[in-house]
Amino acid sequence: FNHFLLLLMSSSYCPNNTITTQHHRRIQSLLSHIHPDSPASFNTTSGTLNAPSSFHMNSTSNSTNSTMPSLFGAIPQAPVDPILSMTQRYKADSNPSKVNLGVGAYRDDQGKPFVLRVVREVEKQMVADSSLNKEYMPQDGLPAFYNAAVKLMYGEKLVQQLGDKIGGIQSISGTGALRIGFSFLCQFFGSKTPVYLPNPTWGNHYKVLEEAGMINVNTYRYYDSKTRGLNFDGMIEDLRNAPEQSVIVLHLCAHNPTGVDPTQEQWKKIYQVMNEKNHFAFFDSAYQGFASGDLDLDAFAVRYFVERGKEVFTAQSFAKNLGLYGERVGCLSFVSKSGQLTSAIRSQLKTIVRAMYSNPPLHGAQIVARVLSDKKMYDLWMEDLTIMSDRIKDMRKALFDHLTKLQTPGNWEHILKQIGMFTYTGLTVEQSNKMINKYHVYMLTNGRISMAGLNKSNVEYVAKAIHECVTQG
Repeated sequence: FNHFLLLLMSSSYCPNNTITTQHHRRIQSLLSHIHPDSPASFNTTSGTLNAPSSFHMNSTSNSTNSTMPSLFGAIPQAPVDPILSMTQRYKADSNPSKVNLGVGAYRDDQGKPFVLRVVREVEKQMVADSSLNKEYMPQDGLPAFYNAAVKLMYGEKLVQQLGDKIGGIQSISGTGALRIGFSFLCQFFGSKTPVYLPNPTWGNHYKVLEEAGMINVNTYRYYDSKTRGLNFDGMIEDLRNAPEQSVIVLHLCAHNPTGVDPTQEQWKKIYQVMNEKNHFAFFDSAYQGFASGDLDLDAFAVRYFVERGKEVFTAQSFAKNLGLYGERVGCLSFVSKSGQLTSAIRSQLKTIVRAMYSNPPLHGAQIVARVLSDKKMYDLWMEDLTIMSDRIKDMRKALFDHLTKLQTPGNWEHILKQIGMFTYTGLTVEQSNKMINKYHVYMLTNGRISMAGLNKSNVEYVAKAIHECVTQG
């Protein structure tokens, strides 16, 4: 306490240890009460503090914290993220044949990150635009961005029909949209509201729900390991058996991690069950346009639901389809029964954002807003999307053709039928580990591979590795 008092006087009351006449008597009296045997004294001429040795900090004193246990001593080491740790292993591997099929980011045919041409062009425009600044944005973000993002997701015609029943706010990519969306649902639907995720799903869904406060998390059947396709009957049965007004998370397109999507006819039946049970649909859209190369086709499900009066949330990311991985650009859109409700939803989401990160970043939102509002830039983006989606399709066919040529046991047609960045190969955990440890092909042990990691120079090698793992066990 004595040490603290001295520090307090020196820093707050007495700059440079100088005591003014005004404070002299009051401080001297206080010190006499605290330390009656040897109080601090003052030189009345110089006004400086003369403190006894017992007042000075001593590194060997029993009162120091050097021997005290850390307040962080009970904190356990968090588990390592499997995808990030896989990337670290890949980078540390010196084998010249190594292949990274774990990371969920697009690569060109040379295995390099691809900055879209439209992004380069827009950034040039932004650098030359002296009217731009770096001021804070509103809590709900850049209006030019989130209004354009909503039109992209639902289509301009549907947005006009809905009017003020539809809205959106900028988020920190798709993950941020999920986080603030579920924080809202936890607050207003309740933490015990049943939430259903597809089995399997993106691994981070579980952690996002946990951090948002949702405690009743369940799964519905989705992937059929025997057919390596959709377990549609099981999915429908589970949605019917879920309690009414459950929150159902639906991957809009290019399901992660399986690459298996419902057909349009199947989506219509999913809607029927969702409507009968009054379930709330929370769409997760990370791949619009990237999956098929067609923005409207990839948005079919959410538009079908909304056209028929369904209230929804949609988490939208521009990481994949515009290659803005590091810019963290996303949108949470919402459709309700009235403009008044939509306004209330926006107001509450803004309060959540304010407490969580205050307001979203500016640069990436400006890029997307310009791409979506300028026809020339939009058309260039469509070309870039086609380049990426076509290359993924080419790699699917190349891998299938090599496996067919090698006469690899099993049916590999699912590689062609699945869509988007990822493919569930069907390899077992043991076979996946062998791919990693023997052939230096880095992938998730559940058999998921990123098709974007394949290129003309490594696809045959990967096919041979799969063949040997399957035939040799």
